[in-house]
Amino acid sequence: MSEKPVPVSVHILDKEYLIACRPDEKDTLLESSRHLDTKMREIRNSGKIIGTDRIAVMAALNIAHELLDQQASTKSGGIATSRRILKLQDKIDIALSTNKQLEF
Repeated sequence: MSEKPVPVSVHILDKEYLIACRPDEKDTLLESSRHLDTKMREIRNSGKIIGTDRIAVMAALNIAHELLDQQASTKSGGIATSRRILKLQDKIDIALSTNKQLEF
């Protein structure tokens, strides 16, 4: 049975928001809101974008881009690891085959 959602107060660009979440997700929500607040402050402090809505959209786009880059990196890293494992398996097979031939 899932726990009942509770209100959690988060602060983003000096505004308070009450967000309902399960107690076991509170720490992740707070960490996420701190990350978003940091990104939005960086964008606001750059002075290139004005308006909370635009700052929020740019922060969301930046965070989405980081996520997609990380997922692509993880995926390509997994593919590279799989290739290395296959090459190692081939080398082991060759070594075992050679060893069996030497035993006869």
